[in-house]
Amino acid sequence: MTNRRLAGAGRIDQRASFNLIRYANCWEDAEILCEALRPRVGTRVLSIASAGDNSLALLAQGAQVVAADLSIAQLACLDLRRAAFRRLNYEPLLGFLGVLPADDRLATYARLERDLSPQARLFFSDRRAQIAGGIIHAGRFEAYFRKFRDWVLPLVHSRATLRRLLEAKDLDARKRFFSGTWNNRRWRILFRLFFSRFLMGRLGRDPEFFRYVEGSVSGRILQRAEYALTVLPTHDNPFLDYIAHGNFVRTLPPYLHPEKFEAIRSGLEGLTLFHGSIEQAGREHGAGGFDGFNLSDIFEYLDADTSCRLYRELVDLARPGARFAYWNTLVARSCPADLIGRVRPLKELAHELFARDRAFFYSNFEVDELA
Repeated sequence: MTNRRLAGAGRIDQRASFNLIRYANCWEDAEILCEALRPRVGTRVLSIASAGDNSLALLAQGAQVVAADLSIAQLACLDLRRAAFRRLNYEPLLGFLGVLPADDRLATYARLERDLSPQARLFFSDRRAQIAGGIIHAGRFEAYFRKFRDWVLPLVHSRATLRRLLEAKDLDARKRFFSGTWNNRRWRILFRLFFSRFLMGRLGRDPEFFRYVEGSVSGRILQRAEYALTVLPTHDNPFLDYIAHGNFVRTLPPYLHPEKFEAIRSGLEGLTLFHGSIEQAGREHGAGGFDGFNLSDIFEYLDADTSCRLYRELVDLARPGARFAYWNTLVARSCPADLIGRVRPLKELAHELFARDRAFFYSNFEVDELA
């Protein structure tokens, strides 16, 4: 959710702050992303870096990944993960990142620091408290959900009711529980208040990220939350897990699955980090083209014309058969009409994948393929 290009009154990085960790985790489902892009040995993927989770998940499938971001903070998060995968074994890695308890994170960081870029070392030089607390908890968005967990949920339901929400249940049982127990008036009112454009813009995201949004923000997120709490299983959703517990207690994000560890470690030489826009990264590292594009939700932070121009630039960097995967949160963006034919929207595949999307903040998922 971070690499933002030109938009409206100027570059988004000139209108929004990029000097802090906005997302300490990727709040996008890597499982549907990998199914959409089909990364494998021999393919090259251009990816929004964000916190690094999904770029590493793509790397785990054997692809070479160029991860770009306008935010040096987000790149530092990925750089630190890369160093941790290179130097630590699996359980110490989980402890250092913040999944498992650990009281030696600063000592571990001292071992990893030499592997970081100068920019990442400078960024973390005065952020030792964030490292000591576990880097996966250091983001503004994670702090926003911490407020939701500490301030809002206790006013709506007891901890026992929250535990029941997250128990394994079949579809009918989830729907009965939601309608009969969870979906009370306090839930609807407080959810709409907390996830309003005003509070999200000041406590979670940046107000500039809502520049092109029309209509109710909280209403659409509330609808998607109902989908996540009824249609999708609630007991193995890593995003719900983190929101409810403040950590990945039951379910890890894909890049941290134990079976992915060695694949990521052995593939780290195929990971390139780039500080700048996604199209700049593509031009500088695009010799031979790319087979996949992980574009997060960058298009909705741009006006329609700029979004189309960026899409065309990326198409020029694509190999035949390349796929583009991107989300819409609150602004509808898709393949420019004049490219239809050269580019084929895979509507059925996108719809099927989005139906399983466990990151329930988004309103749409798009998958396009270069003919």
